[in-house]
Amino acid sequence: MKKKLTSVPFSGTPEQKTALDAVIAQHKGEAGALMPILQKAQDIYGYLPVEVQQMIADGLDVPVSEVFGVATFYSQFLLNPKGQYPVAICLGTACYVKGAGKLMEKMESLLGIENGGLTPDLKFSLEATRCIGACGLAPVLTIGEDVYGRLTPDMLKDILAKYQN
Repeated sequence: MKKKLTSVPFSGTPEQKTALDAVIAQHKGEAGALMPILQKAQDIYGYLPVEVQQMIADGLDVPVSEVFGVATFYSQFLLNPKGQYPVAICLGTACYVKGAGKLMEKMESLLGIENGGLTPDLKFSLEATRCIGACGLAPVLTIGEDVYGRLTPDMLKDILAKYQN
């Protein structure tokens, strides 16, 4: 699953930078330090924009490509901020066979963003996921903690309306 960089401007605070610097200092020189630093950085910023990746690379004296490589390899890391209402469409086998690809196309159209994107008002983000364990309800999407199953593309507009008001 391809991860895209966001077009949302980075807006880190001095307090976040201080917290990240402390985490880097705590782990610098440890074998395998990059993973816990990335995890803490994501806790601090909510995602891992290129600016944060560069700060980590500078702090560890490693190429930013190494930081980016780890951040894009593991699905737990986010390169894009999540919207107020994160929409996740399961593209696991059962959901895909039951039409999840068409759900993704329709949702991209309704929100005006692609997979991995964030609406300009920061209200919705859209991500493809793998199996979420609700195969009996395929195809499935989640919006935050809310789960919707047995979906067809024509149902999506009404579901989104619940969150747009």
